[in-house]
Amino acid sequence: MEKNMHIAIIRLSAMGDVAMLVPALQVLRQTYPSAQITVVSKAFHQPIFNGIPDVDFKAAEVKGSHKGMLGMRRLAAELKGLGVTHLADCHNVLRSKLLRTFLSFSAVALAAIDKDRAAKKALCKPTNKTWTQLKTSHQRYADVFNALGFPVSLEDFSPLDRLPMPKPAMELLAAWKGKIVGVAPYAAFAAKTYSSDQMREVLSGLNATGKTKILLFGAPNERDSLLELASDLEHVLVVAGLLKFEEELALISNLDLMLAMDSGNGHLAANYGVPVVTLWGVTHPYLGFAPFGQNAAHSLLPDLEKFPAIPTSVYGKSHPAGYENAINSIPATAVVDLINKII
Repeated sequence: MEKNMHIAIIRLSAMGDVAMLVPALQVLRQTYPSAQITVVSKAFHQPIFNGIPDVDFKAAEVKGSHKGMLGMRRLAAELKGLGVTHLADCHNVLRSKLLRTFLSFSAVALAAIDKDRAAKKALCKPTNKTWTQLKTSHQRYADVFNALGFPVSLEDFSPLDRLPMPKPAMELLAAWKGKIVGVAPYAAFAAKTYSSDQMREVLSGLNATGKTKILLFGAPNERDSLLELASDLEHVLVVAGLLKFEEELALISNLDLMLAMDSGNGHLAANYGVPVVTLWGVTHPYLGFAPFGQNAAHSLLPDLEKFPAIPTSVYGKSHPAGYENAINSIPATAVVDLINKII
């Protein structure tokens, strides 16, 4: 069936949402070996998919040649020129909707993700919530492939292979042979970010054993604040700003555990089968954004009796007054104890 089929998959942002494509994409690749597959995303995201063989990548220049309506028309023409026969819209935003419209004139088969905003809104109501685990983003992506006529089962996913440790990371670790824990302390919104004081307490607790190197991940512009967080802690090192993205992914693939907020680094680690501990603030795993294949007990939640309105929003941007520090009701000792138990 899949011979001469060319499936384009579009997901432009954000990094965590793009990373969540990996499980369904890998299964798609292995289930339909004769189909050509092209991921369409921002150029920065390409290394996320390097661990899946025989997947092409098309950079969407949304601030350049593919900007606006005319840009999406140009992208549609370029995809048609590549011989695309199917488009899996795993974003379903204005840009991708325009792309679908332009490709619809070329007899390209189309399917788009159902984000089920109504169910997510019901879960984010201040009171009388509909408490149920919603479908994960990973499964929603798989459903798009199913709708295109390419059924996949996420149960068939195998973690991506660990990558060779990059030379800059090896130099940083100086031949360290013990456990390595990654920590990504920041998130897009403050209400999803553990306080500096409590994160410092977590780092101090992990550092005290002397058996674990703790590597702090983040954006280059967060390096100074991470250095302050790590100050005077012998076994805590800051890697933010030192590595290219593909080198950072290789390092992540070699971790023994990743500690993250509800943010992209947890998803990147999960794709390599790395155990992930996540700290949740005003969002909640029930919304469907927990890292793939992780034990539910590894998602540490705030005190929901004290903060019953959680989740307050899908992405953590909005919340009632007083909820900005809900994440800090997670005891630092509980975080340290769980990490030590896992590793």
